Amino acid sequence: MTSRCGYAAIVGAPNAGKSTLLNRLAGAKLSIVTPKAQTTRFRVLGIVQEGAAQILLVDTPGIFAPRRRLDRLMVDAAWSGAADADIVLLLVDARAGLTEGVRAIAAGLGAAEKKRRCWLVLNKVDLIAATQLLPLTAALTDLLACEQVFMISAATGDGVPALRAALADAMPAGPHLYPDDDLTDLPDRLLAAEIVREQIFLQTSDEIPYAVTVETESFRTLAGGAVRIEAVIYVARAGHKAILIGEQGRRIRAIGSRARAELIALWEKPVHLFLHVKERPGWDEETARLRALGLE
Repeated sequence: MTSRCGYAAIVGAPNAGKSTLLNRLAGAKLSIVTPKAQTTRFRVLGIVQEGAAQILLVDTPGIFAPRRRLDRLMVDAAWSGAADADIVLLLVDARAGLTEGVRAIAAGLGAAEKKRRCWLVLNKVDLIAATQLLPLTAALTDLLACEQVFMISAATGDGVPALRAALADAMPAGPHLYPDDDLTDLPDRLLAAEIVREQIFLQTSDEIPYAVTVETESFRTLAGGAVRIEAVIYVARAGHKAILIGEQGRRIRAIGSRARAELIALWEKPVHLFLHVKERPGWDEETARLRALGLE
């Protein structure tokens, strides 16, 4: 059986379900998922084994009109992921339909100097009437020439096995680039920071804006295999710090407790997690903070 290996980039508008699809295809939680748009800030690689093929899936930040330096670097990371891929999966939220954002992304893919193979993947098809799918598909394929069209629900898994099998068949012939038992190239210290940030988004609702980031300051493996992690949460304002800490520290303890449980489940080893909250106005314009996210 011929060995195959290649890159498939998942691109789309914010909240299209890119991270959910990556996790579903990989069969493991590699990219954080929240109901908030623009959760993913950098490219996340998922390594998927399907028969003799190794599919290197790249989850990219949502593409939108950037305003801040952080926004611009996130969008640049998404377009870079698409440019480097053997196949680009344009993931579209079928419920949202053909928005101006989707139009702009399709136009960008079509105008790319180096043409890439593009597949259209309609997500959340379980949430709309079947009669709406054909007109939406026709409108999208009029904008961008797509080799194949898939209709899926990343949340439930419907249609995902067919997409994974098709990707395996479409990968170019060649040796695997990663060990077959690897799931991602994401460093554990960065994954730990992301899991904490996910819990901040999930547990603070709209109280904390997107101007929050998490960095792992210390990551040590202790005798017996346990992991000790110290992470700092940077916020833009003193009020945000107070909200995150909560009355008598209840909220920050809840964030740490849930994040620690997630990490224990992921790594199957004891985890000691210590969180510190620091006010740092303008962190999203600092080169050091952006470099910590892998965006510089």
